[in-house]
Amino acid sequence: MNIATILDMAAEAFGERTAVVSGATRMSYAELRAAAQRVAGAIRASQAAYAALLDVNSPAAPVAIFAAAYAGVPYVPLNYRLTQAEINALVERIAPAYLVTSTDYRALLEPRADIQVVDRAEFLDLPQSLAEGLPEPGDDPRAVAVQLFTSGTTGKPKAAILRHENLMSYIVGTVEFGAAEEDDAILVTVPPYHIAGISSVLSSTYACRRMVQLDGFDARTWLQACRGENVSNAFLVPTMLARIVDHLSEQGEGAALPALRAIAYGGGKMPLSAIQRAMSLFPRVDFTNAYGLTETSSTVAVLGPDEHRAAAASADPLVRKRLSSVGRPTGAVEIAIRDEDGKLLTANQPGLVFVRGSQVSGEYLALGSALDADGWFSTRDRGYLDEEGFLFLEGRADDVIVRGGENISPGEIEDVLLSHPAVADAAVVAVPDEQWGEGVGAAVVLKENAQASVAELQDLVKQRLRSSRVPQAIVFRESLPYNELGKVLRRVIRQEFAESVKV
Repeated sequence: MNIATILDMAAEAFGERTAVVSGATRMSYAELRAAAQRVAGAIRASQAAYAALLDVNSPAAPVAIFAAAYAGVPYVPLNYRLTQAEINALVERIAPAYLVTSTDYRALLEPRADIQVVDRAEFLDLPQSLAEGLPEPGDDPRAVAVQLFTSGTTGKPKAAILRHENLMSYIVGTVEFGAAEEDDAILVTVPPYHIAGISSVLSSTYACRRMVQLDGFDARTWLQACRGENVSNAFLVPTMLARIVDHLSEQGEGAALPALRAIAYGGGKMPLSAIQRAMSLFPRVDFTNAYGLTETSSTVAVLGPDEHRAAAASADPLVRKRLSSVGRPTGAVEIAIRDEDGKLLTANQPGLVFVRGSQVSGEYLALGSALDADGWFSTRDRGYLDEEGFLFLEGRADDVIVRGGENISPGEIEDVLLSHPAVADAAVVAVPDEQWGEGVGAAVVLKENAQASVAELQDLVKQRLRSSRVPQAIVFRESLPYNELGKVLRRVIRQEFAESVKV
């Protein structure tokens, strides 16, 4: 099934409903389909092999996703935060392409005869005649629907491939068609080049929910949009949620969001103290932690609202601990934990996280499939499953600190540091050590007007964990480096330690 079917169903059943709100622009589901079909005609006429987007959130993003599906070419959203050289290197890899952008980013593009660049305003106002005679979208479930470039932090970015069957499996397996009430709205703040941005469009369209777009994030604007559009649902990365909570606390404001019913979060580690504060501030809101990857077409594990409340209210420390988990596998996938040799591990044994299911692509352009013979995909995340099947993540496999042959998870040390009343944020990384190969370093952010010494924090870790976990180097920073999706940039911190810290 082609993902264009999602929009067809929404437009036919709820065509008059508002699909997209972006500033002063409002577009119904019927209008969204008409726009996507006009663009599909333009893409086919251009004979492009790809439909690309280089822009912030706007109605052009959902139009481009579905237009590519109608036209039968892959949709490729590009990261507008990359350097000019990096952007043009990616553009070269998708030529010939039909590329929509805005004035802000058009200047970054080097002219190419095999790239048809279209301004966003023109893109959204193409003539209806382009849709005339448009053939039915292809129904090959194995056709490529989306191509997403990885971050490329360790080399040339890989092009992850998501086929129509992967995305449809995810949507049909996790969303009920037309489940949203007519006044429901989701506030979209994640960028369109991330899998969360794409899955938000697809799942919201299948639920027939209004999408309210922001082209950037700050706490005040987010709250204003929630109130102005009576937003019922939102997806946030952990740093965004923390900033909203901090803003409300600093301003002495109540939440004052009577329409807000559900907040989903994911994309990075959520500190236990942050979700506890958020649940206290929004007591009537359902919180969901969603864990997924690009290669898995988004979510594969969920900690739902009831599980949040049960964990927060429990006196059992093992149950309370689940508030820092990412929940249990969705019904569409299986999750397993294996050691470095591929041996299946049992409950509470940390190792590599593997996932299997029809929504899992695990495939890269020119590199082929990364699935093993039994269909399992290695996420390259480390973690473990408890006795009840709750998944706890310990970080990326590459982030593990190997001290004298012992694997040390940064996450467990960060959790201890964050338990100190003066610590607002912390990141633990490997630092060079002549004796042990690697040692433990920690970058710590203190709360405003709070104090803590290096020795005090080291002693805290020593009391809670083994002495091998004690950071031999601790630096205090005003803030930690994060990307726009709330993931701490450990490579930046490691580099700073390598350049400035003698251990």
